[in-house]
Amino acid sequence: MIAPRPGLRERLDLATAHLETPLAVVDLAAFDGNADALETRSGGKPIRVASKSVRCRDLLRRVLARPGWHGVMAYTLPEAIWLVRTGVSDDVLVAYPTVHRSALAELTADPRLAAAVTLMADHPAHLDVVDQVTPPGGRPAVRICLELDASWRPGGALHVGVRRSPVHTAAQAAALARRVVSRPGFRLVGMMSYEAQIAGLGDAPPGQAMRGRAIRLMQRRSWTELTDRRAAAVAAVREHAELEFVNGGGTGSLAETAADPSVTEVTAGSGLYGPTLFDQYTNWRPTPAALFALSVVRRPAPRIATVLGGGWIASGPPAASRQPAPYLPEGLRFRGDEGAGEVQTPLVGPAAARLRPGDRVWFRHAKAGELCEHVNEVHLVDGDTATPAPTYRGEGHAFLG
Repeated sequence: MIAPRPGLRERLDLATAHLETPLAVVDLAAFDGNADALETRSGGKPIRVASKSVRCRDLLRRVLARPGWHGVMAYTLPEAIWLVRTGVSDDVLVAYPTVHRSALAELTADPRLAAAVTLMADHPAHLDVVDQVTPPGGRPAVRICLELDASWRPGGALHVGVRRSPVHTAAQAAALARRVVSRPGFRLVGMMSYEAQIAGLGDAPPGQAMRGRAIRLMQRRSWTELTDRRAAAVAAVREHAELEFVNGGGTGSLAETAADPSVTEVTAGSGLYGPTLFDQYTNWRPTPAALFALSVVRRPAPRIATVLGGGWIASGPPAASRQPAPYLPEGLRFRGDEGAGEVQTPLVGPAAARLRPGDRVWFRHAKAGELCEHVNEVHLVDGDTATPAPTYRGEGHAFLG
């Protein structure tokens, strides 16, 4: 766990003293500092902000106003359309293939939207869905990005990484590129690959030194294989289309991915908030910027303090690492037989004995944007003041709900 900065608890308590819990904050000094660090790590290549990891339009606008950032990587087509129509960005890449028919109808009916939004495809069936909604003769050209699978397949059936695109080789990428450019009503403009086994996997799991060494070895070998294969795939696709961008990486691999000559832009989002999963990385650890506060409501025993709520569990494999982490005051932990509960969460540790009903405990979420699914607004803390900013949820949008 990253040690809190001196005076942080006092400053957060003061800035939010007039607010009821549960509440979420984003410390703007830490947010901006993380953006600075990510820009440095990108080596001058533009950073596309991953909206899934932010889920607050005010903060998306804030980071996009910086010179090192350009464009959004959205997670659904309805979200992408909303971000364009509300002026957040005129360059939105949808990171996952879409079969959302009403959103496709809206996209293909509006030349401005069609020029601003790029859809992801890794199979001709994704193009078929678009054609079924609006035949190619009656729409502007739809922008397409091909996704190259970035997982590592060292031999046999062994697959290291997440299951995303079926397009793994340069030959497969070229074959799909030929299919896209031969279809009327589509324009191939980009390629993307996300190396989840590097960007999304911490290489220093706490208390697991041998596993950490194994992860680092895997990542080095995977990276060597991917850089060669991605370069070959990009070259093969460029024989069929003039690509505007080649996107790669994430917060956890930003510097490495930016150094790949075949990549023209990188993606980051989680590093702006600094959730706990990034405490497990050796190459860079963002400053915690996003936190949430719960109030102590019970003292069931002299060394136990119970807060109301707490079960804000992150997606992914069920494990202790997906629980939120008590952060302030220092010296708190969950009870092993209860953990973070939906309605109440008992806490133990040296600090628990000093807490009284009405005191606040500040937590960090395991992942970044998922925090915003629990609150209608985040309070942007600047010094000792807090200004509310609506989350996607607070604006009435649950794009994956």
